[in-house]
Amino acid sequence: MQLYEKYPVYLTNSLTRNKEKFEPITPGYVGIYLCGPTVYGDPHLGHARSAISFDIVNRYFRHLGYKVRYVRNITDVGHLENDADEGEDKILKKARLEQLEPMQVVQLYTNSYRRAMEQLNVLPPDIEPTATGHIIEQIELTKKILEQGLAYEVNGSVYFDLKKYLATGKYGELSGKVVEDLLVNTRDTEGMEEKRFPLDFALWKKAQPQHIMRWPSPWGEGFPGWHIECTAMSAKYLGVPFDIHGGGMDLQFPHHECEIAQGFGAFGKSPVKYWMHNNMLTISGQKMAKSLGNFINLQQFFTGNHPLLAQAYSPMTIRFFMLQAHYRSTLDFSNEALQAAEKALKRLTNSLTTLQKMEHPGANRSTELDATLHSYVEQLYQNMSDDFNTAKTLAVLFDMSARINEFKSDRTRLYETSTEAFQQFKIAYEVFIQDVLGLKEETGQDHQLLEGTLRILIELRKKARAERNFALSDKIRDDLKALGIQLMDGKDGEINWTLE
Repeated sequence: MQLYEKYPVYLTNSLTRNKEKFEPITPGYVGIYLCGPTVYGDPHLGHARSAISFDIVNRYFRHLGYKVRYVRNITDVGHLENDADEGEDKILKKARLEQLEPMQVVQLYTNSYRRAMEQLNVLPPDIEPTATGHIIEQIELTKKILEQGLAYEVNGSVYFDLKKYLATGKYGELSGKVVEDLLVNTRDTEGMEEKRFPLDFALWKKAQPQHIMRWPSPWGEGFPGWHIECTAMSAKYLGVPFDIHGGGMDLQFPHHECEIAQGFGAFGKSPVKYWMHNNMLTISGQKMAKSLGNFINLQQFFTGNHPLLAQAYSPMTIRFFMLQAHYRSTLDFSNEALQAAEKALKRLTNSLTTLQKMEHPGANRSTELDATLHSYVEQLYQNMSDDFNTAKTLAVLFDMSARINEFKSDRTRLYETSTEAFQQFKIAYEVFIQDVLGLKEETGQDHQLLEGTLRILIELRKKARAERNFALSDKIRDDLKALGIQLMDGKDGEINWTLE
């Protein structure tokens, strides 16, 4: 019997706003699609929260014995500045500002994102498709929606016909948005005169002469809209419908709402059975924003290289801190909270080291303490199966940690447990910390030494550049690169680093 038969999972479906028992479309298999990053800047806490939240979902399903296909995309074209049909493509804008080719920007920040996810011990997806790698699929999907009469072409662009779709009564089902309210707040945007209805959104956009990223299509040269990529790639790799679509709450509208509309437009049915969304985060009570000066990317957390940070925080400290809250809860970062998380994580990992060295004396009698040890294991599964409640799961692990310290200080207490109960307790503690929650041991002293050395070299390089000693500046950069450490010069004068 697989563990998922003993411990059924209940999850909160954003579409119904109810907690539901998870019933996979194909028994024993789970298909998960997560909206990944738009790669035009270094990964930040928002990227980390979404990735870690659904890494837990992925890990726990696998632990229960499901066969999982986990797809997380990379958006490398089509995401315009205001998340709608106007403004400059975010990657093109970054390429223009940095005087780079767009694909250089994509590669640089894709590498940066993957490296940060590896540091956070986020398992790589089974498939990581890119929007530019699936232009044909997006064109074919757009053609299909046109054939079904839920899209129209005008001047080389193709728009989804939302007014026709409204007859299904499903628009706003996920986000709770009301069309009348949206119309009041709609302003004239690029291409608005082409639209039959103000809320229509682009499936394919005609490329203006200055637009570098462009592909041939039946409607002329252009590029895909932002929303169509996820519908095309999820359908290709997971089928229609598939089990779980994840993302941050900020993507519910318009992105995910439009995905549902496109699914109905192309396939005549909802593309996803369960929608899951992680909540947002703040920095010391404020929304993270560059304009507020509190925008901190992940490498700055790892190095401590930001004015708002009292110290460097290891990737596992960041991961542990996020797991202390349920994925659907808001989360506020502060130095005090991170320092407390650092100490709490150390307690758990110290207990794990103690437990791994501990041998049971071999008594086989069943005792009263056995029931307590068994109950810890049951609580771990019950909490994780209850909408992936990592906060309650950690609370049980801390109770188990206290019990481990009790065994350490009074070895006679081990004689009050059976070998079977102790081994089950030991395995569960190790598996839930390392495999389910993904908390791994870090070589803290070596990491801190590296960070401290790099901070000194970065300051020397800043000083060399300020004194126009470019020979020394370049030598520091090139010598570090030869060691596999890449320095990244920001336009604000800050210098960040990443391991290649």
